[in-house]
Amino acid sequence: MKKIIFLSLAIFLCSTLVPAQELANFVNSKPIISPEISGNEVIFRIKAAKARDVKLYGSWMANYTDRQDLTEKENGIWEVTLPTPDPEIYTYHFIVDGVVMSDASNILMQRDGTRYLSMLLIDGPRSANYKEAEKRGNLTKVWYDSPTLKMNRRMYVYTPHGYEKSKQKYPVLYLLHGGGGDEDAWSNMGRACQILDNLIEQGKAKPMIVVMPNGNPGQQAAKPLMLAENAFDYRDPSTANLYIHSLANDIVPFIERNYRVISRPGSRAVSGLSMGGGHTMNIANNYPGMFGYIAPMSMGIREGQDIDNQLQALKKAGYKLYWLACGDADFAYPGAKLLHEALDRNGLKHTFHVTGGGHTWSNWRDYLNTLAPMLFK
Repeated sequence: MKKIIFLSLAIFLCSTLVPAQELANFVNSKPIISPEISGNEVIFRIKAAKARDVKLYGSWMANYTDRQDLTEKENGIWEVTLPTPDPEIYTYHFIVDGVVMSDASNILMQRDGTRYLSMLLIDGPRSANYKEAEKRGNLTKVWYDSPTLKMNRRMYVYTPHGYEKSKQKYPVLYLLHGGGGDEDAWSNMGRACQILDNLIEQGKAKPMIVVMPNGNPGQQAAKPLMLAENAFDYRDPSTANLYIHSLANDIVPFIERNYRVISRPGSRAVSGLSMGGGHTMNIANNYPGMFGYIAPMSMGIREGQDIDNQLQALKKAGYKLYWLACGDADFAYPGAKLLHEALDRNGLKHTFHVTGGGHTWSNWRDYLNTLAPMLFK
């Protein structure tokens, strides 16, 4: 009886405090569908009843000035219909009267460092491995002690489908993120777990463990955990390479103590994008012979930078694959080309994988999709 009285009172208050038309609109309102993909078109919608100007920017657009205007429809809903971009994963946002906003109707989000971005997945051959496979591995958030950095830190570890019930040992790929990212970047933005699940299920890649550390030496873990951070002067030679020393002396030994892995160079791979590409290059140069597979992405060297002695040491130590990838519109391309020339000059067999596109996740996902089948052969 008390519940009935309370409900009646609530309805009475709503009907007296809220104008009848607004209450009717609320009760009868339909959920906003955005984005809505239909054939060769995709419709974006946002409710902004009092807005004067609403625009959309998507990562498939060549320039930020290519933003598209939305048109106001009924009930304060704005929308725009655009041609469906090529199959890939994209991010986008609305600009409502100059204020950037995510799509509240879209549950698919990506976190890029300190930004949260609405996600658009367009199906097709290129993006097929970015969706869930039938047989899925596990992603674990692992805490470990780093004596090198003098803190307890977090990394993500992917184990392939069947790892828990298997007794076999696995090779390991150490997969490194770029500047502004953290241990979450490759699994979130990069779809690393989905890519590996699909490639392994299809028999195109060997089952492997993938370790995704946090490449920011001052952080214990990603910023959303709100943990205290240490300040590092990256210009100081004594601290500049602390992270790669931690990777070699803390992370690799931890993985080899706690997981069923094959502990030899031919079963270790290291790859990373942008800043992580620099880490890849530096750990290979500073620890020659530790990794049999080396694959920097969107990274290179500076004009006049002399790494010949390091490359000669790497050549002497031996490796199975050196795979350098970069887009020809990437601002890192000139440096990647210089690294390619240095590798050539020093007689290191390698592949310079040049694609279109720039410094973007659409390239890095594709590079992982291309690289993984070449590992541990």
